[in-house]
Amino acid sequence: MHGEKPKGHPGGHPGAGHGHGAFGKGGGPAVTDKSGGRKWLPKLIAWELTRSCNLDCIHCRAAARFGKYPNELTTEENMKFLEDVASFSSPIMIMTGGEPMLRDDIWDLAKHGTKLGLRMVMSPCGFLVTEETARKMIDSGIQRVSFSIDGATEESHDNFRRVRGAFASVMTAIENVKKVGLDFQVNTTVTKHNLADLPKILDLVISLGAKAHHPFLLVPTGRGADLKDQEIAPEDYEKALTWFYNMREKVPIQFKPTCAPHYYRIFRQQESAKGISVTPETHGLDAMSKGCMGGQSFAFVSNTGKVQICGFLETECGDIRKESFVKIWDTSKVFQQMRAWDDYNGRCGYCEFRKVCGGCRARAFAFTKDYMDEEPFCTYQPSEAAKKARDAKKAANE
Repeated sequence: MHGEKPKGHPGGHPGAGHGHGAFGKGGGPAVTDKSGGRKWLPKLIAWELTRSCNLDCIHCRAAARFGKYPNELTTEENMKFLEDVASFSSPIMIMTGGEPMLRDDIWDLAKHGTKLGLRMVMSPCGFLVTEETARKMIDSGIQRVSFSIDGATEESHDNFRRVRGAFASVMTAIENVKKVGLDFQVNTTVTKHNLADLPKILDLVISLGAKAHHPFLLVPTGRGADLKDQEIAPEDYEKALTWFYNMREKVPIQFKPTCAPHYYRIFRQQESAKGISVTPETHGLDAMSKGCMGGQSFAFVSNTGKVQICGFLETECGDIRKESFVKIWDTSKVFQQMRAWDDYNGRCGYCEFRKVCGGCRARAFAFTKDYMDEEPFCTYQPSEAAKKARDAKKAANE
């Protein structure tokens, strides 16, 4: 199924290296007559089309490598999955990997999703994005692509990606999508190695003409598990998220962090300090965005059909080869747990901001082996009154 391609293409892919990139304003419950009255609908699905990849990124969730992977979903299985998704919702479909362009059927899949009314976006790597393949993206209905830039210089980016020429190939890929008029965003994995360079990276992203910049706070899974010592300290985490908030009104592009749920707590705290209430009328989508969306408005589907709340938490929630994605979305035990914020352990279960934050379930699992535990990198201490209110609510419901 996958053609043999020359090794060595760098780039970025939020489904594999990151999890869930924002990719614009998003879908979700846009087509209400298909929802069946559901309270919960997927707004984004990270769709891992293959784990084959020409990169060897030090932080990769999938620990992806180049070569064929056994038992990957067939063209027919992927087509059926798209039809299943479109039967009840209209989310953004993030075509990711590995390197999704290594699939021979990639353009047929993109066209099929487009025909079904889904918003198709892609996270390709750099070397395969020529002007010709960029035009194929346009022709198949792909509306945006994402690239990763993890350093302000060629040296720092290539060292992180562990591929010489990675930075140069991303720059070429960006020029090629710009030639055909395809929107692109940039994702950055934030670790100790590039924390001090974030302002320079942001300036670079703006100068390149990106529509958005989404820094991803490292979640130590896959090969990234070896990078726990590269996780920035909780105090620096707080400072970085506050800096993101302060920059959001100063830059001409969309700029917000991902895999950093307590940004939405900081966002509301900062607005409150200015005497501003955060509402859909005053803040639009920012007021409706949530930190951890896993199992609530986001899902991940692996190359073999396994469903997860996100790419970072490998706890299986279902298998689309055994049952429909609709059934998994509606009935998965793990998904149900993700939607019950009051039942989270520790501070996350009674925090005043649990409905807009939720803590990172994958990061909790990486450190404690329990995805219901509190976010280990949050410094906020909820009030005792909040705990008592949560306990009283639970007692009343028993």
